[in-house]
Amino acid sequence: MLVEFWASWCGPCRAQTPTLRQAYAVYKGANFEILGISLDNEATRQQWIQAIADDHTSGVQVSELRGFEGEIVQSYGVKAVPQNFLIDPTGKIVASSLRASMLLVVLANLIKP
Repeated sequence: MLVEFWASWCGPCRAQTPTLRQAYAVYKGANFEILGISLDNEATRQQWIQAIADDHTSGVQVSELRGFEGEIVQSYGVKAVPQNFLIDPTGKIVASSLRASMLLVVLANLIKP
């Protein structure tokens, strides 16, 4: 599973979306899921919903409406977005901060579609 912290107002986050869609298309049948956790707040909730639709975002999407003050954000130690964590089936974090082609390379080494 890839846990992807992002926000609708974050340009680099949104730029990562095509790579996430590609990864999801290749690996979704191989015990791979994406959990997107948005750091949008109540004021930007509609922007978040629109970003999901506009970008054709893959995976399960939720929002931590308390932003960086949210419990899950703090438990992962997220200080900025985008940030992600690749978690194996046992719950162990096996990689983090995977951007663009690096995400695809790591997935190709760990998962056989």
